[in-house]
Amino acid sequence: MSTPRPFGRALCAMITPFTATGELDLDGARELAYHLVSEGCDGLVLNGTTGESPTTTDAEKTALVRAVREAAGDRAHIVAGVGSSDTRSTVELAIQAEQAGADGLLVVTPYYSRPPQDAVEAHFLRVADATALPLMLYDIPARTGTRIERATMLRLAGHPRIVAVKDCAYDLLTSSTVIARTSLAYYSGCEELNLPLYAVGGAGFVSTVANVAPRPLRSVLDAYDSGAPAESVRLNQLTLPLAELMMASGLPGTVTAKALLADLGLPGGGVREPLLPAGRETADELLLAYGELLHATR
Repeated sequence: MSTPRPFGRALCAMITPFTATGELDLDGARELAYHLVSEGCDGLVLNGTTGESPTTTDAEKTALVRAVREAAGDRAHIVAGVGSSDTRSTVELAIQAEQAGADGLLVVTPYYSRPPQDAVEAHFLRVADATALPLMLYDIPARTGTRIERATMLRLAGHPRIVAVKDCAYDLLTSSTVIARTSLAYYSGCEELNLPLYAVGGAGFVSTVANVAPRPLRSVLDAYDSGAPAESVRLNQLTLPLAELMMASGLPGTVTAKALLADLGLPGGGVREPLLPAGRETADELLLAYGELLHATR
């Protein structure tokens, strides 16, 4: 059975560029989107955690989707993050994203209020019924406080517009089981699990690190698909030092991605408070790891 890939394989959880004064930088967003697609991204996920969605307005979110849709054209899938802790607000964002030209919706489990599973299920179904767009559920209990339990996921898979999962649950057994029992496309949201999840039937990844290293990450999947698993392991191992620095150094991936983008001359700008920018020492470490990755994968 072939693995469904409704949004492609290599997706970038794109940062949201800001100007020097902290305003939304739509020209920068277009430039970055065009660059990422040209470097091998099949899809761009906007207005997610990496996109600083908690600190952007609804109007900014919609404008970003329109701008990136314009820049990417039909060369990449555009998935709009619309999740919030309020079902009504999530539905409104979903409708706005559809009108702005998104191809799909990323919907995170409602956070802070920690709803029980029947409420989690009802939330996702409400959003799925609000538009004609396919949904990617976002399972990240470390941030939301609530897991999408296996039984809930299996039931949700029966909805025709719930087609994918961004998997940050760190539970390969459950993910493998749901993959085997449903047609849900599982996308790794944790770089260290990109290859393991892909090997058990995953669809690909949604990556923060892809903001700066889309080709090295995609090459892992390309090698696996070409029938060279040992080469995919080797290439995957080369990506780990940069991924660890960006995602497990104590700083949010948004901060580390924007620090590295600045040194690479790509749009990004600063971060919005309460986040703070990375220091020069951190930026230098990131740049060194990035350079070593590019040298090793040439």
